[in-house]
Formats: sequence, structure tokens, C-alpha cells
Amino acid sequence: MFARRAISAAAVFVCTAAMAVAGPIKLTPADPQPNADALTEGLAVAYAFPPDVKSLRDAEYFAKEAKPGEPLIGFDYIDTEDGEPVMTSGQSIQVVAKISGFLKFDAPGVYEVDFISNDGLRVHIGGQEVSEFDGRHPCENAGITQVEAPVAGWYPLEALYFQRVGTACLLAEWTPPGGELDWIPNENTAHLK
Repeated sequence: MFARRAISAAAVFVCTAAMAVAGPIKLTPADPQPNADALTEGLAVAYAFPPDVKSLRDAEYFAKEAKPGEPLIGFDYIDTEDGEPVMTSGQSIQVVAKISGFLKFDAPGVYEVDFISNDGLRVHIGGQEVSEFDGRHPCENAGITQVEAPVAGWYPLEALYFQRVGTACLLAEWTPPGGELDWIPNENTAHLK
């Protein structure tokens, strides 16, 4: 099973050094904020099933043909066994997913976020790229990124994901202001009904 807190010391050092120079990435909240009755929990997803996919560049190309799939429960898909389906796709290999919706920040401030994937993943929140982990790899952390949510509320989220062969995972964790590292709760994700 995937060690949820496995981040190499070197990756943390590099990310921390870069953040100290650049500062947190400032996010833009959804404007207007979506009404609660217009949202449903989880994230929207559209899938494509190419003959092969090895990079986010490949995934971008094939994502143009993606068809809506069963929504995701959030970023809560632990490493599968060989042959198990990737998220809600129904397929275990050669999967491209376009993911969209909103992420709710419960309080303003600086958060540390980290996305864990197998294989590639690129994530935009509040109009900013906050994570990219390209190529084929096991279920691993992309590296911690500091983001600043200027106000509490919903922020638009878009992600591009691919899985080639073998096992697959998609997870996310954060450290809220003054809090401790924890999984991003599924109820903090939503998409339009």
C-alpha cells in the first residue's frame, strides 16, 4: 500500500527553497461564488481511452475526444492492483481524464498542497497551475506547493490526468493555515449539477 507521507527529503528541500524565493501562489476565487443548490459533491470527469499515452502532452491531445464519465468522489483513489479500474473509468489501462469542478478553502490564508498520482497529473486551482508531475511513475508525491487563498470559498479547479499501464492512484493532501497535514476532504470538492 502507498505510504501516504512518503516525500523525499530532497524534494521537500527543493520545493521549500523555491517557495521561499517565490512566495505562495495567489489563487483567484470563483466569481461569482456558485450557489450551494447548484453544486453536487465530487468532481466532474471526462475520459478518453487512447491506444497509448506516455506524457501530459499525449494526454492533452487525446483529451479532446474525452466523453463524460461518472463523477469522482474527490481526490480519493488509492493505488490500485493490476487490472482494477482507474477511478470511475471502468478501464484499467490507457486512461486520460479531464477533471473539473471547485475546491473549497474553508478559511483564507496560505495552504500547502500536494498531489499524488500514478501516472501523470497537472492541476490548476483558482486560475493558477499548482502542480505538474509528468511521465510514467508509481504512486508518488508531486511535491509541496504553497498557495494563498485570499478569501474562504470555492475556487475553480481543472486537472489533466493519465494512466498508462499497471497500477493507478490519484490523491491530494493539504496543510491548512495553522493546521496539520491531512487529506483534502471529499466534501471540499464539488461540481455543477
